[in-house]
Amino acid sequence: MKNTALTTTHESLGAKMVPFAGYNMPVSYEGVNAEHETVRKGVGVFDVSHMGEFLISGPTALDLIQKVSSNDATKLTIGRAQYSCLPNETGGIVDDLIIYKIKEEQYLLVVNASNIEKDWNHISSYNDEFNADMKNISEGYSLLAIQGPKAVEAMQSLTSVNLADIKFYHFEVADFAGIENVIISATGYTGSGGFEIYCKNDEVKQIWDKVFEAGADFGIKPIGLAARDTLRLEMGYCLYGNDIDDNTSPIEAGLGWVTKFNKDFVNSAALEKEKQQGPERKLVAFELDARGIPRHGYDIVDGNGKTIGVVTSGTMSPSIGTGIGLGYVPPIFSDLGSKINIQIRKNAVPASVVKLPFYKK
Repeated sequence: MKNTALTTTHESLGAKMVPFAGYNMPVSYEGVNAEHETVRKGVGVFDVSHMGEFLISGPTALDLIQKVSSNDATKLTIGRAQYSCLPNETGGIVDDLIIYKIKEEQYLLVVNASNIEKDWNHISSYNDEFNADMKNISEGYSLLAIQGPKAVEAMQSLTSVNLADIKFYHFEVADFAGIENVIISATGYTGSGGFEIYCKNDEVKQIWDKVFEAGADFGIKPIGLAARDTLRLEMGYCLYGNDIDDNTSPIEAGLGWVTKFNKDFVNSAALEKEKQQGPERKLVAFELDARGIPRHGYDIVDGNGKTIGVVTSGTMSPSIGTGIGLGYVPPIFSDLGSKINIQIRKNAVPASVVKLPFYKK
């Protein structure tokens, strides 16, 4: 089991540590609901250093990225980031990721921790044609997510950059907490604003300490992976391994908005055909109409008790106080307001298909 550079810090703070994607990670400190509320109303810090980072450089870097990713990376300018996915050859998704344009002919790809080796091998298999320079820098870098509506105000004293000027999915390479050349990215997985900070492993402890000093007056707290999951689910953000995987297409997963057919990419012809014909199932968001907590793997059934799908993510929403979830169903059940049922043990609990996000600011 790998540790992040901050593992001993989390342990000293009393974090409950669990194995996650091959790493020893903090799942909670004071409890999911309290940590969730801290991020929704104030500012919290996640150590997400288990994520993977690939640096792709050279004259053909963009060509390789265009081939393996579904979104159109030609739209990126220096200082901008883009959400995308890596389609596989059989209609599914190798991973979802964020692509950063660091400078001309240099891109940073941030991938999910559990998929680092798989993603590297997949991208490498297409690089024979392009011969771009690829570096896996995952082991040397740390990532902090400073999230919440008070993040800008709490962190402004740590940098010479005006944080309020960094637009969503934009970033600056600048000084932060006394460290030079830190990536300050206006991205996150919570829907409550804030930043993600990329730095070297030997810099992250200094940054962590200064972040908590600067945030002390704003009630800043460390946040674990459990609250990260409830926060992302309230926004309807997909989690790889749950809502998307090697057997789910970006079209059926509702990721058509990052699947651009103005270019040739892996399996693009088949995905374009699927989009034109319509997928055989769709990922929908639902709220329970009665008490209950939907969980990953629960059956979705129709009014006659026939199984029509499966819950991919589910929880009791800390913000709205009802059971919420995502799951795949046939298109006939995918319209807003459609009535479905979630099989929770022996009970078929009624639910309605709703518009995302669940959490409205």
